[in-house]
Amino acid sequence: MNPKTHFRLTVLHVVVLAMLLVLLGRLWNLQVINGEHYRDVAAQNRIREIVVPATRGMILDSSGRALVRNRAALVVSVDRTVLSRQDDGGKAVLGRLAATLGTTRAELEKRIRLCSPTVKRPCWPGSPYQPIPVADRVDPKQALQIMERAEEYPGVIAAVQAVREYPRPEGAVAAQTLGYLQPITQEEMDERRGLKVTGYSGVDLIGRDGLEAQYDTDLRGQPGVREVLVDSQGRVTGTAREQAPVPGSSLVTSLDARIQAAAEQAIKNAVDKARKAGSKADSGAAVVMDARTGRVVALASYPSYDPSIWIGGISQAEYEGLLGRSQGQPLISRAIQGQFPPASTFKISSVAAAVADGYPLNGTYPCPGSYRVGNREFRNFEGQAHGSMTLHRALVVSCDTIFYKFAYEQWLRDGGLKPARKPKDPMATMARNFGFGSRTGVDLPSEAEGRIPDRTWKREYWQATKDDTCKAAKNGYKDLERTAPSRAAYLKAIAKEHCAEGFVWRPGDAANFSIGQGDVLVTPLQLARAYAAVANGGKLVVPRVGLAVIRPDGTVVRHIEPPEPERLPVDGKVLAYMRRALADVTTNGTAAGAFNGFDLKKVHVAGKTGTAEVYGKEDTAWFASFAPARNPRFVVVAMISQAGTGGTYAAPAVREIYEAMYGLNGKKAALVNGDLPNRLPRVRPDGTVAVPTGTAP
Repeated sequence: MNPKTHFRLTVLHVVVLAMLLVLLGRLWNLQVINGEHYRDVAAQNRIREIVVPATRGMILDSSGRALVRNRAALVVSVDRTVLSRQDDGGKAVLGRLAATLGTTRAELEKRIRLCSPTVKRPCWPGSPYQPIPVADRVDPKQALQIMERAEEYPGVIAAVQAVREYPRPEGAVAAQTLGYLQPITQEEMDERRGLKVTGYSGVDLIGRDGLEAQYDTDLRGQPGVREVLVDSQGRVTGTAREQAPVPGSSLVTSLDARIQAAAEQAIKNAVDKARKAGSKADSGAAVVMDARTGRVVALASYPSYDPSIWIGGISQAEYEGLLGRSQGQPLISRAIQGQFPPASTFKISSVAAAVADGYPLNGTYPCPGSYRVGNREFRNFEGQAHGSMTLHRALVVSCDTIFYKFAYEQWLRDGGLKPARKPKDPMATMARNFGFGSRTGVDLPSEAEGRIPDRTWKREYWQATKDDTCKAAKNGYKDLERTAPSRAAYLKAIAKEHCAEGFVWRPGDAANFSIGQGDVLVTPLQLARAYAAVANGGKLVVPRVGLAVIRPDGTVVRHIEPPEPERLPVDGKVLAYMRRALADVTTNGTAAGAFNGFDLKKVHVAGKTGTAEVYGKEDTAWFASFAPARNPRFVVVAMISQAGTGGTYAAPAVREIYEAMYGLNGKKAALVNGDLPNRLPRVRPDGTVAVPTGTAP
């Protein structure tokens, strides 16, 4: 054999042998060293994991009436991932689906596109990797057609699912308190690191507001997982493993549907009445609370909306309507997020502050028509003089000038324009003791803090707004100068003063503070909490809406107990004095007209009217109350923005609520013997609820 040929054959043998060794080594690696890993990968290629959503728990009132529940619905969903793999991007499938559902392909394409700052609703705000519902009220014949002809609808799923339903028991809506659901986004999935860590999956709807958000973990349950076998074409050939979902627990609240409905109707009636009289009356709120425990019985906010608007997708126009000012921003709860000057309802704090600062509780004080504070006259409502009177009478007739005197003298003692290093600020200190200027701690998200202004706040505010104020003082109000020159000149003068020394806490600031005007802002819930403290003898309760969490089998997961209340640093004699004074407001005071004909012998309502003047707007009407006056159980507060006087608009609304609660004026009583249920409703395994009997202690 030719040596050259022999060499070539030798090299060839070596190469072949090396290739065989490499192949054997690779096989050893695949089958022995990494065999288990690749067996798992191969199994995953033929197994698909499907997340099965859990049925969300109900939200019930204290008697077991469903405020939110579920209904079984045929839902058609579209898998974007499957459609994207088709040659035409799924257009043909969407066309056939649109014809089946009686809609258009364009409409379906809108529903499955992903939401972004540049994409208007309808769109999909959730994860792009989960099936997207496009119809939740499908006729069974339509669903059957889709299921029987699955090969014509690849990527389309028709299945029975639980869909949120809002039955409105007794006519109650409580939209802002209940909140709403939206799909979990991919960003949220990434933050929570998925199902294995937190129980969240791509098919989850999560609470975005209200009780749905606050108690989301309890309500949503745990999704199940179904592993199915598929062939090379993606067709399901069997089931490998199935883990059933765990239904969510139901939330029992302290809300009473009848009282909630009455509060909503009363606020609407007051708004309608004010509008008929020519007022703007743009919003309102009402709070009903157990004065002893802080349990919230009703939270009404106007304008409201139908929460079912979120089901099945929401259009851009509907979404903007919930947030837009043109429709009154109905998504906002005025009861816990609305901030308004409280006017004379604030005087319970000012009386306590004055007495704590040394003014005699049983003293007599002059109530002239006006009182000079610094270089400015501050007037009573309509300039009316009442002569000398006690603090009791000052609350009954709502004398302002007595409180101007207190505030001005306290301001002077603190050093006036040259304050002491650590001024006492008796009015502001007492207001904070009553819980104003801080959140109440209610178990609802996005609660507002309100505002208690003082020297520190005013300086900080001035520093934050100084540039804009100085600019307005120099070049502002050009358009107004042409239409209303005197008003423009006034505003420029104010801006100039604020630019130069807007940080100064002036005597007028102190005077306005004492009657709940100026820069003082409170929420209706804060005011209800403060009046509860007066009514119950000094306990500053923490409001609670949630009462208990109950599993689907009826067992109680936990009772939701309010935190221990703080003690109001006000002498019990002062609180008792104010309770007696407030009891006279409805008999011979500023609310006597509103309660004319009301059966005060059966339920004596004590309260205080308030009429807040707001620059550039109409007056805000308030009435804060508790009842029965001698043994207070409930606090009811009503606020109507841009309506008029508290005695004309807010007090009648509160009267309506009490009539519904106690069954007066021909109405059916919402309360049994004047009390709330003392037992939890029983949730049965089939989802029905047994209404409790008995009354609360």
